[in-house]
Amino acid sequence: MSTPEMEYSIQEASELLGIPIQKLRRWDVQGVLVALRTSGGHRRYAKELINRLATSSTGPGSDKQSQELATVKRSLAEKRRIIQLLLESENRYRDLVETSHDLIWVTDAQGRFTYLNNAAHDIFGLAPKDMIGRCFFDFESGPSFISNRRFLATLKRAGEIKNYVTRLVSTSGDDRWLGINARITTDENNDMLGIRGTARDITEQHLATLRIEHLALHDVLTDLPNRHSLQRRIESSMQEGSVGALLFLDIDHFKYVNDNFGHRSGDLLIMGIGSALRDMMRNRNGELYRLGGDEFAIHLPEGLRKEAVDTAETALDTVRQYRFHASEQKVVANLTASIGIALYPFHGSDLPALLSNVDIAMYQAKDLGRNRHMLFDQSTDSLRGTHQRIHWAKKLRDALDEDRLVLFSQPVVQLKDQKPVHHEILVRIRDGSGNFILPTHFIELGESLGLVQEIDMRVVEKLLQFMAENGQNRKKLRYFVNISRVSFSDQHWIERLIRLLRASRVNPSQLVFEITESAAMAEIDATMTFIKKLRDIGCRFALDNFGAGFSSFYYLKRLEVDYLKIDSRFIRDLVTDEGSRIFVKAVNDVARGLNKQVVAEGVESAEVVKLLLEMGAQFGQGYLFQRPQLIGGATEDLAPAISQSAG
Repeated sequence: MSTPEMEYSIQEASELLGIPIQKLRRWDVQGVLVALRTSGGHRRYAKELINRLATSSTGPGSDKQSQELATVKRSLAEKRRIIQLLLESENRYRDLVETSHDLIWVTDAQGRFTYLNNAAHDIFGLAPKDMIGRCFFDFESGPSFISNRRFLATLKRAGEIKNYVTRLVSTSGDDRWLGINARITTDENNDMLGIRGTARDITEQHLATLRIEHLALHDVLTDLPNRHSLQRRIESSMQEGSVGALLFLDIDHFKYVNDNFGHRSGDLLIMGIGSALRDMMRNRNGELYRLGGDEFAIHLPEGLRKEAVDTAETALDTVRQYRFHASEQKVVANLTASIGIALYPFHGSDLPALLSNVDIAMYQAKDLGRNRHMLFDQSTDSLRGTHQRIHWAKKLRDALDEDRLVLFSQPVVQLKDQKPVHHEILVRIRDGSGNFILPTHFIELGESLGLVQEIDMRVVEKLLQFMAENGQNRKKLRYFVNISRVSFSDQHWIERLIRLLRASRVNPSQLVFEITESAAMAEIDATMTFIKKLRDIGCRFALDNFGAGFSSFYYLKRLEVDYLKIDSRFIRDLVTDEGSRIFVKAVNDVARGLNKQVVAEGVESAEVVKLLLEMGAQFGQGYLFQRPQLIGGATEDLAPAISQSAG
């Protein structure tokens, strides 16, 4: 122990060493020459040290001592720097660990936590200090019991595991999905000391993945399993060599609800029927699916004919008893359905054959009057018509989806000089071989399959686009476009058409909508409504195939059409048939009195032109003047051959 007699004050040390007091104080702080402190805080230096330094600083070895002092100083400074870096590194590490959203944890050899960062609270619902001594298994969900034991066994065997997913339950009862990385720590004898690792809460991502997988196999509207799910289920059953029954159910006249109450009501109807069918299936050994649109499917594993027929009859009764409240005042009742039944492997030993045959059976039920079920009938006569219907349904749908509707045009000429004044638009379908299919092969089927409205709208869209892109909207030409009865009888379709016309850059007076005489007479009120709405925005009208069916001169006064197009059968027989000449002459006379223009269709000879001029006809259309040609392209003769078959 030093005593005052063995010590110098800072002033005495300064004098003996010849060093300013301020420098001694700096050396003290820097650790170069550390002073002792009295109880009052005064610096004291050991006399032995100061005397030796004083002697060496004035003696022969002063340079050597200075070098030793400099070396001591550098060594102390380096140690302080390293210690400071270590402290900073530890602080950074601690900050990163404690602020990390990932759980960082350490356990002992028994798997009990010895350290956790603050993320423990977010995952387990407990503070880190309350987790010490517990383990992952204290929070595991029941279904995770076996997999977690397997995880621990694998970890001990491999020493490390990455991206292991497990399910835990927090103290609040919430499910948590964790992705864990872990590594075993060992001593020098390779004995296990514990485990350390990280864990990330992947609950949101995991639930999103499960949701995506669910959506891939379920219908969004009804949450029923979808077509893909059905196909997987039946393929699995077939691979196992099982038997079963498949039913396709289609709501009859579903389009009526969509057209009269809107698509939202249509969706609600599908949801309601889906719920009713789901309740019906609760006590049955079967599965309900929604295939899309108004189509459902029922799969009966191990089901045979009797069970399939009984299920079909119950399903039909369920639909008949369902009441749909379309609005506060409107209740849709008396709904019916058509059901097709096919048994596997008897009606199809593979999935495509089974699906095709149950679809055929459903169409057979519709063709026989709807509101019934039909077991697949393999007789040739029964299949032929249904196969054609299904063939065209797919063919038309594919043509629309793949944009293979093509527009042709044929000029309407002024008979006196045979110069084109207008054009009639004709639609064709380009098939896979590049051939063109005539509308006589698909328009009627399009009406029965519910696709003709989309065909009509697509034709108008294509025409408007052509007119706008080619400057036709600045010319005086008019374009005649055929509109089906199904389309102009639908008020929602008319509203779509009006919106389309108003959004286009085309002058509405250039458009002449053609309605066949038979369609106009069959839907006289709808025809008059359609004509009025479209005339209000400037469009014109033609009564097509006049004289073909219900010709009535009386209705000409009520129908505000601008053109009468005389059916080609009268024009072709004009030279040889007196009756045709009388009729055509009468039409021209009446049209002139009603201030309507007449177009003679199917003109193919100069003799017919001569007779038409004598009768006062002004306009004609037919192969004599020009064959139909692609809009802006070659004539029909130069285009690929037109297919004459329905296949």
